[in-house]
Amino acid sequence: MPIRPYKRKYPRFNRRYPVHVRFASGNLFSELDAVSRNVSLCGLLLETASIIPQHSPVSFVITLQGEQIVRPIELAGEGKVVRVEDVGTGAGFAVAIECKDPISQIEDIFPKRPN
Repeated sequence: MPIRPYKRKYPRFNRRYPVHVRFASGNLFSELDAVSRNVSLCGLLLETASIIPQHSPVSFVITLQGEQIVRPIELAGEGKVVRVEDVGTGAGFAVAIECKDPISQIEDIFPKRPN
């Protein structure tokens, strides 16, 4: 039986943008700055210097800038951490966030095909 390739539900766009993240850490809220590795309608993958615990609820603001964007655009969202990977000694972490609601503005900003 042939193995079917995994097909993502939504296309991912390899874009590096600053992302400010807020999350609960125990009884306190923590904030950190990260960089997106890729974004999609319903999630994003971040590079962070500090770990964000898996299953943590998060809120975030992505600042889109550069390329064909005349002025920075801020997109806010909420979600939860679904995967955390240690990238290597001193290299930080890859943190996957699943969005609570789709980031609908993504469809208006990015081309229909990812790149």
